[in-house]
Amino acid sequence: MSENATPVFQIQRVYLKEASLEQPNSPAILLEQQQPTVDIQLGVEATPAAEGVYEVAVTATVHTKIGDKTVFLAECKQGGIFEIRNLPEDQMGPIMGIACPQIVYPYLRGNMADLITRAGFPPVHLAEINFQAMYEQQQAEQAGATAQ
Repeated sequence: MSENATPVFQIQRVYLKEASLEQPNSPAILLEQQQPTVDIQLGVEATPAAEGVYEVAVTATVHTKIGDKTVFLAECKQGGIFEIRNLPEDQMGPIMGIACPQIVYPYLRGNMADLITRAGFPPVHLAEINFQAMYEQQQAEQAGATAQ
């Protein structure tokens, strides 16, 4: 391997790309005594930003309801900019789908808990995620979809 082909993997920046919180039924819903149901959805996306530079974003959506009424809906998207060069093509998928999200996710967890707490609710702590298992499941689903 020549000097110019040395693999590079560097974090350029981690940042909160987007955050929103809605309480459409406040203040009446806050007087309810029932425990709300909590639905949490996660997503990962990777996009090229420049030559050898990629943005990887992890999004979490937390939707709490009492019955059919929303208590709050919170969404955060945490982004990271990564310089990734001279890696074999077959390693790019796991780097973007496993390594980068693992770096970004702890920041997302903190920002989501902070946002919900600042809105006056007990914090929702997002669970640890096994991004390798999530990536492998997505790959298996894609392989199954293309086989049909």
